[in-house]
Amino acid sequence: DVAFVALHGRDGEDGTVQELLEVAGIPYTGSGVSACIRCSDKVLAKHLMRDAGLPTPDFYAFNETAFRELGAAEALGAMEERLAFPIVVKPAGQGSALGIKFARTAAEVPAALVAAFSYDRKVLLERHVAGRDLAVSLVDGEPLPVVEAVPQGEDFYDFAARYTIGQTAFVCPAAIDDQETARAQALARDVWQLFGCRGFARVDLMRDDAGGDLCVLEVNSVPGLTETSLLPMAADAAGMGFDDLVARVVELALSEARAA
Repeated sequence: DVAFVALHGRDGEDGTVQELLEVAGIPYTGSGVSACIRCSDKVLAKHLMRDAGLPTPDFYAFNETAFRELGAAEALGAMEERLAFPIVVKPAGQGSALGIKFARTAAEVPAALVAAFSYDRKVLLERHVAGRDLAVSLVDGEPLPVVEAVPQGEDFYDFAARYTIGQTAFVCPAAIDDQETARAQALARDVWQLFGCRGFARVDLMRDDAGGDLCVLEVNSVPGLTETSLLPMAADAAGMGFDDLVARVVELALSEARAA
């Protein structure tokens, strides 16, 4: 038997469930404890990517205690010294775009921080990259066709846009040339290896409109499997139906367990 991990957010993606399953001796799908911790903590993930030389937008991070002790004015001043507006404010440990807010000016940052702190005690502030929102899903380290998310109406991709049918159009394969596709897939593979992922994962990228450069936003060790999720969409474009995708993920987990 194998446990199929499909829990998102705290406990599901941060290694908690994975560690409990390991203690119980139950094989499970997807990445191990360490990889899940690296992927789920957006601040840790950013430091890992920056230290490894992988392209990722400039960022600044602080926890709720530091923000309180510094005071809002000093904390925001320190942030403004490092980042130019607009910025994206994210809870460090939530998935599915929960709690993410867009701040075009300094006046919008406090409300965005309040929203982010309601989900996590640690917050990531990240330079907004104007460009195309791309995602590369991988199964057993092999990249699937690239998916592009195109928000309809609003120019920012938040939880509502992500999960409300009709608010975002998804294009798979993405309308990019073969060279850009290869670059995106190679970058996703580098991220997979850096974080030590296994089974399946999704790497979210941005293609900068200014120069066409790719940068990594985040890594999802437990990618979604809903009707608007990008992994099943990419698998389908590669000729792998949903049942085959699930069977492949389970097969990988069983193979890993047998080899242990």
